Amino acid sequence: MPRLPESVRRFTRAERWVHRSTATLMMICLFTAACLYLPPLAEIVGRRRLVVTVHEWSGIALPVPAFAGLASRAFRHDLRRLNRFVPYDRSWLRAALRGRLYQGRPAGKFNAGQKLYAAFAAGAVLVMLGTGLMMMFPRLTAVVWRTGATFVHDWLALAVAVAVAGHWWMAAHDAEARLGMRTGFVTPNWARLHHPHWDHAEDAADGDTAVAGRTASAAVPSAGSSDASGSSGSSGSGGPAGGQDS
Repeated sequence: MPRLPESVRRFTRAERWVHRSTATLMMICLFTAACLYLPPLAEIVGRRRLVVTVHEWSGIALPVPAFAGLASRAFRHDLRRLNRFVPYDRSWLRAALRGRLYQGRPAGKFNAGQKLYAAFAAGAVLVMLGTGLMMMFPRLTAVVWRTGATFVHDWLALAVAVAVAGHWWMAAHDAEARLGMRTGFVTPNWARLHHPHWDHAEDAADGDTAVAGRTASAAVPSAGSSDASGSSGSSGSGGPAGGQDS
């Protein structure tokens, strides 16, 4: 999708793929879990054995997109950002608890709420995977372990459902955040308003290989073309902002 004339890159294609793949697997897990625990829904769907199988394997596959995303330098860079709390993150949390608008909440590329959600999601996936494997292979553990695993798995699944619903609610109220996840680009005004401490230049060196390859291939024909094609190449290069990756 073509980028806007004035925009900054927020997410690369690899990062958007990780998000979409993880979201799809998570929704499959939550829907199949609802089919297993809610009798009215179970009666409508039926085929419990198939639902159990889909639930188990979608849960096992849940960490795969994140591990695959480690091949992207931009994704690794954003993981480091998500894993680091800075002083203004505490200010963001205090402002959020007081109900102040986004203009009064300092944030980098990711605000404190997004960092907390990412930490909770990552930990929940690992715990759900471990407890799920205990339930999937009951002969490998003692009864007391399986009982505890079932208790943790069920209640954590409910907490994940509530967190995902909150994630949806926040996204539904920010059209440009959805645009950034869908296209990879946001407007500078939105970035300044919601993420004033986000240094776009810091992302300039984080371009994925595929992006660099497309840039290089687009530059080759313009180098050997006539003056007219050369002028069009200079106007479509995008400048430093076009290479910003995050």
